Amino acid sequence: MRYRVSHRTEYSYDDEVSDSLGIAHLVPRQLPWQEVHSATVMVDPLPDDVSVQLDYFGNTLSYFHVTDGHEKLIVEAVSDITTMTPWYDQAALEEPWELARPLAEPGAPGAWAATEFALESPGAKHVGAARDYAARSLARGRPLGDAVAELMSRIHADFDYDPTATTVTSTVADTLKKRAGVCQDFAHLALACLRSHGLAARYVSGYLATDPPPGKPRVVGADASHAWLAVWVPGSGDWLAVDPTNDQRAGERYVTVAWGRDYGDVAPLKGVIFTEATKSTLRVAVDVAPRG
Repeated sequence: MRYRVSHRTEYSYDDEVSDSLGIAHLVPRQLPWQEVHSATVMVDPLPDDVSVQLDYFGNTLSYFHVTDGHEKLIVEAVSDITTMTPWYDQAALEEPWELARPLAEPGAPGAWAATEFALESPGAKHVGAARDYAARSLARGRPLGDAVAELMSRIHADFDYDPTATTVTSTVADTLKKRAGVCQDFAHLALACLRSHGLAARYVSGYLATDPPPGKPRVVGADASHAWLAVWVPGSGDWLAVDPTNDQRAGERYVTVAWGRDYGDVAPLKGVIFTEATKSTLRVAVDVAPRG
C-alpha cells in the first residue's frame, strides 16, 4: 500500500519562548518491506540550526534549534511511502523459543547484535509479575512463533485499552496493576515479559492506517502514533513484528518509523525550551492517507 503520512505537532505558550531545541523521530525507515519515496520535516518558526543524521539504532534523527522569540512552535513531518507485509521464515518460527535467547545462545548467527534487546531498559523493567505472566506462554520447547502469538493474544484479552489509565511515564508495574493502558504500555509490557525470559525484542514506533466505520468518510488528522514490538528470530535474521494492542502481526498497514529499547529511545518529539511561560498547550494531528 502507498500512503501519505502527515504528523503535525503544535505547542502554544502563555509567554515568549526565547530558545527551542528539539530532536524528532518522524522520518520512516527504509526497509525491505517499506520504501520511502520522500520525507520532509518542517519547523515554524524557521530554525537557525538544523541537522539530520542516523542515531545509534539506525533511525533518522532530526535536530533543530529555534532562537527567534515565539509563542507557538509547529513541527510537521510529511512522508510518501509504500509498505508491504513482511515475510518470515516459517521453519525458523517453529524452532523452540529457548534458541532465541542471545545471552544463552551467544554462538547463534546475529546473537551479538540482538543481545542489547534482551537486556532490561528504563521503560521495560523486568518486574517479577511480568516474568510470571509470560511463563504460561513459554512452555519448554514451544515454537517461538506460537509462544509470541499466544502472549500477544493474552495481553490483548486481559488488558483494556484505556487512554485515561496511564501516562507517558507509566511503568510496566502500573500497567499490570491497572490491567489497562495504551499501545505504548502494551508494547512495554510484552517487552518485559519476553526479555525477562531471555528473549530479544525491540520497541517499534510508527503509524497504523485505520479504516473509517462503514458508510463514514475518513476523518483527516484523526489517526495517531502507534507502537508495537518485534522479536528476534535466530537463524533467519528476521524480527517478528507483533501488535498486542490489536492482536495481530504488523502487516502492510503499518508504517515503521523507528525502533529502540523502549519509547524513550524513539519518542516522536522531545526537547528543551527557555522561557518564563507557566502554561503550554500541545496539539497533535496525525493522518495516514492511502494513495491508491
